[in-house]
Amino acid sequence: MTDTDRQKQPASRVSTAGRATTPRRRLSGTLGAGLGLLALAGSLVACSDGSDKGSAQATPSASSSASESPAATPSEPAPSASPTSLRQVTCHYRKDDSGSPSKFVGYPPSKLTRKVILAKQMIITTNQGRIVIDLATKDAPCAVNSLAFLASKNFYDNTVCHRLATVETVGLGMLQCGDPLAKGDGKHADDGAGSSGYLFEDENLNGMPLSRGTVGLAQASEDANSNGSQFFISFTDENTQLTAAGAAFTMIGVVSKGMDVIDKIAKGGIIPFNGDPTADVRGEGSNAPKKKVVIKDLSIV
Repeated sequence: MTDTDRQKQPASRVSTAGRATTPRRRLSGTLGAGLGLLALAGSLVACSDGSDKGSAQATPSASSSASESPAATPSEPAPSASPTSLRQVTCHYRKDDSGSPSKFVGYPPSKLTRKVILAKQMIITTNQGRIVIDLATKDAPCAVNSLAFLASKNFYDNTVCHRLATVETVGLGMLQCGDPLAKGDGKHADDGAGSSGYLFEDENLNGMPLSRGTVGLAQASEDANSNGSQFFISFTDENTQLTAAGAAFTMIGVVSKGMDVIDKIAKGGIIPFNGDPTADVRGEGSNAPKKKVVIKDLSIV
């Protein structure tokens, strides 16, 4: 099956009863409502080109610095990478040749800058409020490197969080953002297909549970090592069912401030895709948050 064919298939979902369905994928990969959740479930953004050549690899990977937050604790702690070892990390980013729409602003540097090595938080300023994420830089250095690069290019400015998965509609609770081309109005089938134009490998898989407050990169469950610009924020412990079902995503941190903002957005409800909330479960579109979420600024500090 070609990459183009895979894009047309919906990503895996979780039913309203909370059961993970068979992994599938569609072009507009987004947060996802199920295993593919992230793509998140839905299909997620970038597609893997099926090649591991030039994919992102971090030499050292260890326990998450974000794990110190009470919101999430790594299931299998490992020795933390030191600033010295992080200087030895080489990241590799490859072109996303899947045909997905993208906003390409270049490739991140292969070596980590001092700013990335010392990065502690990702701050997202939205029209709904400010969200602060404590980063697991020591465990996912290439992911943080990518985020820092995109932030420096104002990649996320004025983009919308296009997908809201709720327990009532898909059995999960996540807000997905990072598609630079998404409209977030519940009408565009390609919301969630947009990316940064490059892909990179997984890091920190199973480094922290998919519980309330955790943040990870979105990709379809069958497309390992195809991370891009999209990410998701979990706002319920219901999402731990994904881990139990075998799903694994690159976890980048834990929300330390702003969960009230996420809860407000979640309580606002969804705009069902073309009026049919089950379309999201079937992978035919993304249910958007009724309270429109616009990222005004995203910074790594």
